[in-house]
Amino acid sequence: MTGTESRPEDSGAKESSQGLARSLFRVALPRWRGGRYSLSKLFFNIYLLAMGSFVAIAFTADFVISTAQRGITDDYARRFMRGTITLIEDELFRHPRREWQKKIKELDEKFSYNLGIVERITLDRTLTPSQVIKLDAGDIAIDHDGDIMYHRLGTSSQVLVVGPLASNRNPELKDRLPLELRLRLLTWSLIGVIFAIALWFWIRPIWRDLEALRQTARDLGDGHFDARTPAARTQLFAPLSDTMNSMADRIRQLLATHRELSCGISHELRTPIARMRFALEMLAETDEHEERERLWAMMEADLDELDQLIDTSLTYARFEREAPEPHFSSVKFADWLADEVDSVRLLGRQLDVVVDTEKLPANLFIDLDRKAMPYALRNLLRNAFKYAGKRISVNAELVGENILIHVDDDGIGIPPEEREHIFSAFTRLDRSRDRSTGGYGLGLAIARRVLELHGGTAIADASPLGGARFTLAWKARQ
Repeated sequence: MTGTESRPEDSGAKESSQGLARSLFRVALPRWRGGRYSLSKLFFNIYLLAMGSFVAIAFTADFVISTAQRGITDDYARRFMRGTITLIEDELFRHPRREWQKKIKELDEKFSYNLGIVERITLDRTLTPSQVIKLDAGDIAIDHDGDIMYHRLGTSSQVLVVGPLASNRNPELKDRLPLELRLRLLTWSLIGVIFAIALWFWIRPIWRDLEALRQTARDLGDGHFDARTPAARTQLFAPLSDTMNSMADRIRQLLATHRELSCGISHELRTPIARMRFALEMLAETDEHEERERLWAMMEADLDELDQLIDTSLTYARFEREAPEPHFSSVKFADWLADEVDSVRLLGRQLDVVVDTEKLPANLFIDLDRKAMPYALRNLLRNAFKYAGKRISVNAELVGENILIHVDDDGIGIPPEEREHIFSAFTRLDRSRDRSTGGYGLGLAIARRVLELHGGTAIADASPLGGARFTLAWKARQ
């Protein structure tokens, strides 16, 4: 009813144009020569970055914590060593002061850390002022840089030196690694190995998803628009995979629409152009005024037909390329429907066009796009005007949450197997090319796009009047 059946030569031409378009697309765009993602390189880059950051954070945190706990550690060390230092001091006081150096050497052999005696004046540059105050007060001063303890021996000018206490500063134990260092190396080695294993099992699915996305992008860049990204193995890339597949579907749809419009328009342009060429030839051969007027009128009609074809094609392309943002406004539905039917009633010539809104609730207001919805309704009415015999009925009803508009005619009807196919662009069931039943097969396609914009659909069925029924159905927003 709204388009033409595709002929074998048309389908062949479409396949040929599709192949040509694909070939041109491949030539126009440079091939993407990107190589495969290297799993080992990706793994080591992430591993080094993550492990390096983790180690840096750990050492920084250890430094901050050690600095914050230094006072607590000093107090613990003083309490821990106070008894030992007191015993050493008591042992020295049992001997004359001149024998202290000899005695301290004897005691030094019994300890795993160094013991010594120095003059108090030599420590002014070694200790901080706060530590010097503690030393002069008889307390234990601690040199953090050398891990050494100092204690003044009574009221004398001599100071007992104990340390270095750390095992790594003890000359006798330098032939082996300190226990603390060995524990640190073992701990960090275990952390590095466990982190590497966990990172490997995490990075491998990501690498596979990256490789799949890269291959799909490359195929699309080479013009293979049937390429699709397989299901992502990780949730990280699942949205990206779905987006790429949606993009590929959209590109394919846009290219198909472009091919469809190009083939359809070129096919539809031939008839009015051929008529205009014939009229021009006839015009050059006749001198009769009436015949020339008739030929001029014929060419003007052909120009109007070309203008209508271009306008309709642009409207369809706009809806197909990118659905416009709907702008809903509330209308009193029964009055709006009657006004829209009256605006095109003259096109029905002598047909009886009836509008029935009795099934609608009183004062029903519906939200719809007042710019787009008239496209759908008027295209259905124009289609009915072409095929109706005597009568057209337009009625509306509210079924649940859906509003339905039925356009019925008493024409030839539509075969059941063709009722879905007629909503495709450039599809007409009649084979004629005259102006009475002509058209471009875009009206019903535009009607369906408008209803999809409203979240509904357009369907075809058999009419109670004996012809075809077209129904616009969408969810009513009252």
